Amino acid sequence: MDEQFDLVVIGGGPGGYGAALYATSAGLKVALVEKGSMGGSCLNRGCIPAKAYLESAAARRHVNHASEFGIESSQPDATFAVNFAVVQARKQKLVDGIVKSLSGLIKSKKITVLDGVGTLGADHAVTLQHTDGKTSNISGRNVLLASGSVPRTIPGFEPAGPVMTSDEVLMLDHMPGRVAVIGGGAIGCEFASVFADLGATVTILEGLPKILPGLDADVANVVVRSFKKKAIDIKTGVKVLGHTLLADGTGTTVKYSDEGGAEHLLEVDAVVVSIGRRPYPDLLGLKGTTVKVDERGFVEVDEFCRTAEAGVYAIGDLINTPALAHVGYAEAILVTKHILGEKPTPIAYGRVPWAIYCHPEVAFVGHSEESAREAGHDVAVAKHQFRANSRAQILGELDGLVKVIARKQDDGTAGQVLGVHMVGPWVTEQLGGGYLAVNWEATVAEVAEYIQPHPSLSELLGETMLSLTGRSLNA
Repeated sequence: MDEQFDLVVIGGGPGGYGAALYATSAGLKVALVEKGSMGGSCLNRGCIPAKAYLESAAARRHVNHASEFGIESSQPDATFAVNFAVVQARKQKLVDGIVKSLSGLIKSKKITVLDGVGTLGADHAVTLQHTDGKTSNISGRNVLLASGSVPRTIPGFEPAGPVMTSDEVLMLDHMPGRVAVIGGGAIGCEFASVFADLGATVTILEGLPKILPGLDADVANVVVRSFKKKAIDIKTGVKVLGHTLLADGTGTTVKYSDEGGAEHLLEVDAVVVSIGRRPYPDLLGLKGTTVKVDERGFVEVDEFCRTAEAGVYAIGDLINTPALAHVGYAEAILVTKHILGEKPTPIAYGRVPWAIYCHPEVAFVGHSEESAREAGHDVAVAKHQFRANSRAQILGELDGLVKVIARKQDDGTAGQVLGVHMVGPWVTEQLGGGYLAVNWEATVAEVAEYIQPHPSLSELLGETMLSLTGRSLNA
């Protein structure tokens, strides 16, 4: 096969398949190269299966508290066991169904899908090493690199047996009773939350002084308090030194030192290494091109995701932008518009929406209070607790708050909305209003004009904005 396309996409994750679908809808002839299952890490080994785990954990949490809502078990003080085989089967059914639907959609759009590893060479030539061992060649007037990322590992904690990254933990065939999560960032906190709500004893080992570094302090503190209620043991400022497998092969003993240098041993059934992900340019080749890869493995691009090679772009986890699937989608649209000569606006990476799906959930956009002050802004801040919200009380989900950071105007009143930070029930579904406010550079007075439904969780955002005008209803 020696065929030319308007766009050749290497990588079938959110950025890659998003680009293929969007470019096809714009009339471009597209080829999509993927060496594994369509959907990439997000669909097969990341966002989607992890959230399926979280929903099973939420179901157990709800039934364990059902008596508070008047739903009685036939057994007093009953706690509900976890059939992890069903959890895993449900997760896989969801993933397989979405993969099938996505593959069908791509096929229906007449996108040429090529199975195998795509290697980029000079003159936009892409060599394909197919899964059956054969090779072929195609070329594109434009080429998009979207090969994604892989989990980072720690020396001595390579995935094997009870030691897992996010890839392996999503394929577990049993429920571990004792879990150590190395890393207290977004991914680590999601897995800690899952296993705690499924009934495991969980310990977080974090090297920095606090978990969820970079989050607004008020938001992070709510998560810490909630995790402690779940009996999650949070150890910060630690250094992981190694581990020793148990003689019966059922677990391992993790060795770590605390802030004072004292060494400790922690016996667990499973270790989840969650220290982030690294870009994966490893199989892209790039010989004969001017595409540059920095010392951390990121492909270097400009504000339009263009590499140093004319007509070659890179997006998603492969470049040094927020590693979020929805950012990959946005970059896919940006690249397509640029190819078409439509002069798109570069993405404002400081204003993209963030979501962390632990319990309680976290969602935010724009400046935190600390970063706003560091950027030189004089700020006005308001925050309101979910415990005062009627819908949160009905749900029995009282932990959490909404915090709004606004620019303080010369007359001392609050003006433009700089940041919105939420922690609590279903905040990942509520951030849309805050995202629009920040990105449209709205003022708190403008947002406060909008009527929120009652009773609803979203009322809290409205109340917080209203209070910054100097007047309020319930505050």
